[in-house]
Formats: sequence, structure tokens, C-alpha cells
Amino acid sequence: MRKSSVLAHVKFITFGAMLAAMSIIIGIFCKSYLNFANGLLRITFENLPIILSGILFGPIIGGLVGVVSDLVSYLLTAQGYPPNLIVTLGAFLVGVISGIIPRFVVKKRGTLQIVLAGGIAHIVGSMIVKPIGLYQFYGWLVLVRIPLYLVIAPIEIILLCQLFKRKSFCKFIDFMERY
Repeated sequence: MRKSSVLAHVKFITFGAMLAAMSIIIGIFCKSYLNFANGLLRITFENLPIILSGILFGPIIGGLVGVVSDLVSYLLTAQGYPPNLIVTLGAFLVGVISGIIPRFVVKKRGTLQIVLAGGIAHIVGSMIVKPIGLYQFYGWLVLVRIPLYLVIAPIEIILLCQLFKRKSFCKFIDFMERY
């Protein structure tokens, strides 16, 4: 393995770990302060760093960031239920799907790529898989989370679009991809 290749892997893993840490911090904050109806309704933007990791580094790192973020944030907050691996699968799929779209569907970086990656990732991971996992705790009431994500997902997508419009961020991404 060449030296630059080793440094690239270390750089991607480090940046992925920083995005996982961001997601964990957002998740802990939201579970602590923006949690209503005993966890049924929670305003959270913890998928934002997971989607960003998928877009930037692909489905493998995106999925790993999702899994690590979900499990560590669960361990660091007081939850009324045991770890739910179906919910963790939802976080994994958010990262994987947001990594697959830019690699195989819309390769040109831009708004369409971000909208599709974030939108499809939220539909599958947050609106289908996670509610299936939470059904055992909340029953059919879990369906109220879907309209909530119909508001959260566009906000996250708009934030990502704004981030990618910043020249300084694009220069940083170009730097990351070059080395």
C-alpha cells in the first residue's frame, strides 16, 4: 500500500469518526431536550452527519457512521428500552443509501444528488425501518413519527445543500479527495 493511500484511509476514517461524534452529540441533545411523549416524538437532526458521511465517503463509511452513532448515543443516554437493532439497521441504511445514490445514481455533485440521497435515505431508514423497530414499544402510535420526518428531512436536505454551496467546504472536499 502506498503512503498516500494509507494517509487517505486514515483521513477518511478520522473524518468519518468526527461525523459520528457529531451525530452522537446531536442525538444525545435531542434525546435529552427535544424528546416528547415519552420518546414517541423527538425532534432530531442526528441523520445530518450520517447522510453527509454517505455522500462524501460512500456507503460503507456512511453505514458505519450510522451504526456507531446509533449505538453510542443509545449507550450515553438513559433509554427506557433495550438497544433496538432494527432502529440501528435504520441508521445503517440512512448512511448506506446516502452513499449509494452519489456513487451509482446521480454522480454529478449538486442539489439533485443531495436531495435524492437525503430523501431516499430518510424514506427508507427513518420512515420505514425505524418505525418498524419502534412499533414494539409504541404500537401504531409510532406512525406519528412519519409526518415529523416529513418536516425534518427537508430541513436536513436544505442544510446540506447550503453547506455544499459554500466555497470553503467545497475546497475542503476537493482537498480530501485529492490526497
